[in-house]
Amino acid sequence: MQNSGHNLSKQILQTYKSLNNWHTFQIKLFWEGIVVGIFGGLVISLFRFLLTRVEDLRQFVYTAVAANWGLVSPASLCILALLLAVAALLTALVKYEPMASGSGIPQVKAIIMGLMKMRWLRIIWVKIVGGVAGIGYGLSLGREGPSIQIGAACAQGLSRLLGRTRMEERYLITSGAGAGLAAAFNAPLAGVIFSMEELHRNFSGVVLLPAMSAALTATFISRIFFGPDTIFTFYGLPRMPLEHVPYALLAAIVAGFAGVIFNYGLLNIPKFYNLPCFRGSLFLKLAFSLLCATILGFTLPQVLGGGNALVNKLAVMHVSAATLGILIAAKFIFTLISYGTGVPGGFFLPMLVLGALTGDLCAHGFTALGWLPAAVIPNVIVVAMAAFFSASVRAPITGTVLILEMTGSFQHLMVLAMGAAVAYVVAELCGSQPIYEELMVRALKNKGNPALVTGERNLVEVAVCSGSLLDNKQIRHIKWPPQSVVIDVKRGQEELIPTGELLMHSGDFVYVLTDTEHEPAVRALGQEIVAPGNLYGDF
Repeated sequence: MQNSGHNLSKQILQTYKSLNNWHTFQIKLFWEGIVVGIFGGLVISLFRFLLTRVEDLRQFVYTAVAANWGLVSPASLCILALLLAVAALLTALVKYEPMASGSGIPQVKAIIMGLMKMRWLRIIWVKIVGGVAGIGYGLSLGREGPSIQIGAACAQGLSRLLGRTRMEERYLITSGAGAGLAAAFNAPLAGVIFSMEELHRNFSGVVLLPAMSAALTATFISRIFFGPDTIFTFYGLPRMPLEHVPYALLAAIVAGFAGVIFNYGLLNIPKFYNLPCFRGSLFLKLAFSLLCATILGFTLPQVLGGGNALVNKLAVMHVSAATLGILIAAKFIFTLISYGTGVPGGFFLPMLVLGALTGDLCAHGFTALGWLPAAVIPNVIVVAMAAFFSASVRAPITGTVLILEMTGSFQHLMVLAMGAAVAYVVAELCGSQPIYEELMVRALKNKGNPALVTGERNLVEVAVCSGSLLDNKQIRHIKWPPQSVVIDVKRGQEELIPTGELLMHSGDFVYVLTDTEHEPAVRALGQEIVAPGNLYGDF
């Protein structure tokens, strides 16, 4: 206990020093962001390389087995042995490090908020091995979730090795997560915006510098190994005439509803795996999902893995409406089955693939009705991807920039932003919750989760938004949660003494020392719209 108190005092002292030397602290974060980008970029590049090689091997194996297939042939027995081996490996990995299961993005959000902890070195290698095994076998999962968590783990490792404060560590973790997305998709701007819009939940200037340096550096590293090509290949994507924009927005509305349905499926897939046939056995769940992957590998291989190759085919090939319907149903169901097992892997890329398929189906309908020329179909596909992402994740800016960078179609900025905004509204009207936010809440409700943080005191950065409960209020008039102390207030480059009479304004950043369990309530005070359940007292 004495040692714990000493560490806390040291943390507070170091934090005060950082706050009192704000300019120097920001510059230090910039350089540390570069180091995070190098470290994370190298590790994620290794992950991408291994995943690419295993996916190539998978295609070779399926081709070879299909040529020598028989129910009791040596080839079929080898496939069965491989299935059982991969299921056993993934079961062992998920049980060994539960924090590495699933996407990893909800976990990273909780870590940044100070509500969870992770063992960074274990996360890195378990995420790599588990992701390569599961996605490589053919499960409908994406590399972006593991890459984001790997980037965050690399940043935490650097922070721990350098002995940084918890406040500084969270900034670096945010930057590392953005670097992970940037390196995974060759999308540095999307990595920066995602880290601030979705993970950090405010566009803090102190986060911007390390997030940019980390994302740009990680992208530079990944391009050394994989080149500058975009993830989706839309060669010669035509400019969309204004008269066709309403139809693209109509497709965005459909994609918005599809995103809502996708979220509902993801949140309810645990009910399927709670059926008596699985008897709570993780091995049986994994064996079932891998069996589905094996069957689809011989019947519908397009839905295996992340699916970026499928999107590239949609951009240049005509696919019938019936085939699109089958692909949508198969990709949707198989993604739910794959993610529900808890295998290290995300649904980010499969989500974009479903958006592309939905947009293609809508575009074919518009073309059949004579509303759109066939040449505009790729435009609708691109808009639908951004819309589907926005409806599911509720991050329209990230969705817009991400699709811009992943397709290289920067002339479609306006229509992409409009599509993302329309889908956002659709999701709001349907009452759908942001998927990563909801998954994080569910993880936090699991009181038996050993990763949950309790009994710690952390420094919380609160952005004062216009119309919030802190806006135009004196510090002494705010009923802060118990054991919470305001230690600093920053207004631009100006540092203000946090006296009780200090009047806070929108745009200020307030730094509050509080218990971990009170962090959500403290952050809520600075938000424009605050749920009553998050408040302490009447105002």
